[in-house]
Amino acid sequence: MSQNETILILDFGSQYTQLIARRVRENNVYSEIVPFSVDPEKARSINPAGIILSGGPASVYTKNAPFCHKDIFSMNVPILGICYGMQIGCMELGSKVTPSTKREYGETACKIIDSSNLFDSIDGDITVWNSHGDQITDLSGRFVSLASTTNCPFAAVKHSDSDFYGLQFHPEVTHTPDGSQILRNFVYKICGCSGAWQTGSFLEETIAEIKEQVKDKKVVCALSGGVDSSVTAAIINKAIGKQLTCIFVDNGLLRHNEAEYISKTFNGNFNLDFNLINAQDRFVTKLKGVLDPEKKRKIIGHEFISVFTEEAGKLKDATFLAQGTLYPDVIESVSVHGGPTATIKSHHNVGGLPENMDLELVEPLRFLFKDEVRKLGHELGLPDEIIWQHPFPGPGLSVRIIGEITTERLEILRNADKITIDEIKAAGMYREISQAFAVLIPLGTVGVMGDERSYENVIAIRAVKTTDFMTADWVDLPNSLLRTISSRIINEVKGVNRVAYDISTKPPSTIEWE
Repeated sequence: MSQNETILILDFGSQYTQLIARRVRENNVYSEIVPFSVDPEKARSINPAGIILSGGPASVYTKNAPFCHKDIFSMNVPILGICYGMQIGCMELGSKVTPSTKREYGETACKIIDSSNLFDSIDGDITVWNSHGDQITDLSGRFVSLASTTNCPFAAVKHSDSDFYGLQFHPEVTHTPDGSQILRNFVYKICGCSGAWQTGSFLEETIAEIKEQVKDKKVVCALSGGVDSSVTAAIINKAIGKQLTCIFVDNGLLRHNEAEYISKTFNGNFNLDFNLINAQDRFVTKLKGVLDPEKKRKIIGHEFISVFTEEAGKLKDATFLAQGTLYPDVIESVSVHGGPTATIKSHHNVGGLPENMDLELVEPLRFLFKDEVRKLGHELGLPDEIIWQHPFPGPGLSVRIIGEITTERLEILRNADKITIDEIKAAGMYREISQAFAVLIPLGTVGVMGDERSYENVIAIRAVKTTDFMTADWVDLPNSLLRTISSRIINEVKGVNRVAYDISTKPPSTIEWE
């Protein structure tokens, strides 16, 4: 991916590295993450406008601590070191790093000493987020302190003879309220970026790249109806039209009318070569009597591969496989393997497509984060119902039914889930929630319906809010909304006489129940 302005981010293992990239892109400046060990020649070939050295869990003076190549510091571009990255840069430029007598973790008051350049438009005391036990000691006298905390006189520095800047705190996290402005100052005032990177320009460039890669060959896409695969299908369709064939497998584990809606959307609005494969009986039959959630996943994954391979095999001239790989997937493979991987990833957590399909990958979204994919979806004309839908597990409703999967239980859950989502949308809360759904607990509980005792199932409602899905907190839905959802489910869904609300966090609980 060629970009006129790129901020290169060297990853030293920080849990916040992806956040740095996102914050830079929020300023309409393209960012790219590479391993800390990146070859200087490769870094030069990217022609970055600036470089950011991420934080990391190591201490610079320990054995086998990660260091970047020293030539990175002679590329004549501005460099910003964050936490561990600051210590790496300062050591390379003549300072010493030592354990601090008092460690700094969490929110800390920070005094701005020099409000020009890096701290432009930021004055006085600010709150910053720290996570360090080491700090620099300037033995060379060539570092100027730009900010300080009670325990750290060099909370922010500038090297007097070069464009190296260092921050001992993390500007990329929301706990540093002025952090976005600090990063904005770095990319605009110090690196001289203009902020011209937009999803519109990305779209034009990506369409050209798809045409160049595919030429007159055929592409097959496993379309799930999620935002990633939908945007992938839409952008490839815009590039090569009828050379793309999309296969949508209805496994019988989908939400209410989901297969019909996806079929109507892509057949009606995009004129795709769209193939809806009804495999409901195959999946439900394979799942009969299976209680263990991991066995469910494996069965569904294996059966999906079988169905998709059969259908794709009918396309004798297909040369490429389209996938909705996003930048976080690429970053993870870079961190683990030292470079982007060409291995076909798992299909929505249900199992990887077989490598013996011998298809070359087309991954038009591999440089984008989820929020950028959604913006692209708008530009491509996808409906909000697809762009803003909550995540849905690859194994579908099977992991939202505790115990055995049956046609009757699937119907109960579909109806309860639809009521839940419809009422959340009616309350105007859908986009405020990261993920919401219903769970069927086939545990008979005693109830009274009319003048008779009932002994029926329980529906649990789950709604969480999260930024990264690694941790999540339950959403405090209004009592009136919970009352409406409960009343409708019990009155309208046959087989349910009790509704519960899940108020557990992740961790220790997971978001899904199975």
